[in-house]
Amino acid sequence: MFKNLSPGAVGIKADFKTNLKLCKDVGFEGLDLNMGAAKQLGPEKVKAMYAEAGLKIGGGVPCPDFRKDEDTFKQAMQGYADSVKLAADCGCTRCATWIMPGSDELPFQENFDTHARRLREVAKVLNDHGIFFGLEFVGPKTSRASKKYEFVWNMPGMLQLCDAIGTPNMGLLLDAWHWHTSGGTADDIKALKGSQVVYVHVNDAPKDVGMDEYIDNQRALPGETGVIDIGTFLRCLNEIGCDGPITSEPFSQALREMPDDEAAKVTIGNLNKIFDVAGL
Repeated sequence: MFKNLSPGAVGIKADFKTNLKLCKDVGFEGLDLNMGAAKQLGPEKVKAMYAEAGLKIGGGVPCPDFRKDEDTFKQAMQGYADSVKLAADCGCTRCATWIMPGSDELPFQENFDTHARRLREVAKVLNDHGIFFGLEFVGPKTSRASKKYEFVWNMPGMLQLCDAIGTPNMGLLLDAWHWHTSGGTADDIKALKGSQVVYVHVNDAPKDVGMDEYIDNQRALPGETGVIDIGTFLRCLNEIGCDGPITSEPFSQALREMPDDEAAKVTIGNLNKIFDVAGL
């Protein structure tokens, strides 16, 4: 596992070159790929810049829009293989996306079949280029309560969807927040293989909120409140041999309002803190 920065997740707006320097200066071990920079600079330059900074690529392979109508999806798939090849040529091996936990249009089985069919197309392209594909379940009850039809919202359900997709590169984007709000346990994580955890988000939950009352964008910095048992979460990931990026996603307005260098320092400080809590 390595401490990774996803700039947009903590409100950092700097360009790719600046973010590489920020990561190197404050102690990150990885940085998500910037596809705009990859297109502009080319894969060889990008790889050289990562190597010079001593950083790994976290994630960053794009995922096409699969959530809307069929025509939108077909259009999004046009030229997708070229984008995937570019990311792979830069050395990126991870793509991850989230799955809506409900729908107003599609009953569960129809929604499941549609997701499996569309995401299988995406997964095949990714697999052709040696890229793992992680799917994130969205745990809070409030995220699905207003929908007419409930959909996959926990780890067992998402693993079933991965199995239905059927390609060998499928796994999870495992988020500590969604693990907690879906009622996930340490045993759930221990039952996984390390290769099934493609990408990891860490964060914390506010105090004094009922389990059914969590709001998805009302989170805290990793280790800030202690509501989420982040030590157990990370230890379990380490135990199963997870080797992926550990990325902060706290949805923090305070971070977004900080200068980029300060936000980077706070973010790595929280990651260091939770790794210490986990004894890693």
